[in-house]
Amino acid sequence: MSPLLGCARGLDRLATGTGRLLGWFTLAMVLLQSAVVLLRYAFNGGSVALQDSVVYLHGAAFMLGLAYALQTDAHVRVDVFYRRMGKRARAWVDAVGTLVLLLPLCAFIVGGSWQFAAASWAVLESSSSAGGLPGVFLLKSLIPLSAFTLALAGIAQFCRALARLMASESDTAPTPTPRKTPADTAEEAGA
Repeated sequence: MSPLLGCARGLDRLATGTGRLLGWFTLAMVLLQSAVVLLRYAFNGGSVALQDSVVYLHGAAFMLGLAYALQTDAHVRVDVFYRRMGKRARAWVDAVGTLVLLLPLCAFIVGGSWQFAAASWAVLESSSSAGGLPGVFLLKSLIPLSAFTLALAGIAQFCRALARLMASESDTAPTPTPRKTPADTAEEAGA
């Protein structure tokens, strides 16, 4: 196994673990939303904290699910040309797209959201609704964290693409023909 694929597999394990955790977040979100509906319509009551928790879980599932979606190729892709390309061309598109588009976008999001999250942490921002959950600063921290995890998944994608390109380069490289020795020539003549 090449070091590139080892790096990609390590980063993929992180994205897969995050995806499994987010599956549980989604289940909790469905159960909490069902409780909110039940409280409202069956008991004529409600809880702002329960509603906020659904929003927090939805935000966490969406933001932290970006890396998992990239790793499992579950993201939205308009692949008019990509699906018709060969493996080598796809590897080039993945490598260049990651370096030119994905990683700079992730850096931009981290840079642009860092102060936003830091300002929220400075005041330990909480819900503006009476009875809402504290910890809005945690929710806002998911923005740079999601860009960071997406960048890690992008690095894994780049490593896989680079390994495919290097493997296909060695596959397509001309193999030198072995030189025939006088013994080989005599053996062929006698056969």
